[in-house]
Amino acid sequence: MFKIGFVGWRGMVGSVLMERMLDENDFQGFEPIFFTTSNVGGKGPDIGLDIPSLQDAYDLKLLEPLDIIVTCQGSDYTKEVYPQLRRNKWRGYWIDSASTLRLEKNSVIVLDPVNKPVIDGGLVSGIKTYVGGNCTVTLMLMGLSGLFAGHHVEWLNSMTYQSASGGGAKHMKELVSQMAAIGRVSQELISDPASTAIEVDALVTEELRNSSHPVEQFGVPLAASLIPWIDRAMESGQTREEWKGQVETNKIMGTEEKPVPVDGVCVRVGAMRCHSQAFTIKLNKDMPLDEITDIIGEGNPWVKLVPNDKESTLKQLTPAAVNGHLTVPVGRLRKMLQGPEYLTAFSCGDQLLWGAAEPIRRILRIILEHLS
Repeated sequence: MFKIGFVGWRGMVGSVLMERMLDENDFQGFEPIFFTTSNVGGKGPDIGLDIPSLQDAYDLKLLEPLDIIVTCQGSDYTKEVYPQLRRNKWRGYWIDSASTLRLEKNSVIVLDPVNKPVIDGGLVSGIKTYVGGNCTVTLMLMGLSGLFAGHHVEWLNSMTYQSASGGGAKHMKELVSQMAAIGRVSQELISDPASTAIEVDALVTEELRNSSHPVEQFGVPLAASLIPWIDRAMESGQTREEWKGQVETNKIMGTEEKPVPVDGVCVRVGAMRCHSQAFTIKLNKDMPLDEITDIIGEGNPWVKLVPNDKESTLKQLTPAAVNGHLTVPVGRLRKMLQGPEYLTAFSCGDQLLWGAAEPIRRILRIILEHLS
């Protein structure tokens, strides 16, 4: 029986992964062993099976006998442990939700509803490292996979509206703290029917600029504001989050030799969970809108076309509606005034599902099927 180690299973992505694996009855057909970086000897998660106590995630002697390691622990852990294992000739499969190994030559970015042939090719050729992709890139491809698979996209611009969950658990909590602070200072005015919106706005602005406002994680206010910068600067003038759009899209799709240009501006907004994106797409040729709709809708089983009307958009195409669902809705689909080959669309998807945990869950099953 295969031995599979799980690291980082208590964190935000790891917790969602555990939930999904339990929902899908995935803890079957192998021996799960849970590791920790801080609680060696403690009790592992309740997965309906008898499991040993938590093992030391940094102990190479415990890791080397494993056939597969699944980690949601983050980049620092990967940078420390992965190279040591490979130097020690460990030949197991490494499955990772962190970004560290995404662009390594001998790794595959996994998103099987979109790039199953690339994954299969990697398995046949002996690649042992499989990594989840950038959250906005994977959500974009889940929504638009039909267009990419059909080679209909000449270039794409994505303007993202990324939630606090993209920063991590502490960022989500800080967003709520900021909301709470705004609520406290404005409550009296809000309760006063005679107060004006301008008075409320002035009070909120004063709070946002107050040195005591909670900004330890984001650096600046996000609630009642936004942050048009995510990750570090690149020489191109992009942020690294924006740079990932083209690089990861083409690695996922296996089009690195003839890449599709992908660019845009990535913005953090005050949503708790789920990333949204507005697309400008230059098609290779003019195509009827109903044909485009069919191509997008048939891209994979999780795409959901939302009619381009107000009621459908408000009900189905928001983070509040999408949170916790695997469905990736695509709406606001129309031709642009720039010309018949220009298309615009809007999508929203759960960053912690298809943007993080779900590709990891699914590649584990694919590898086990490949080994059996």
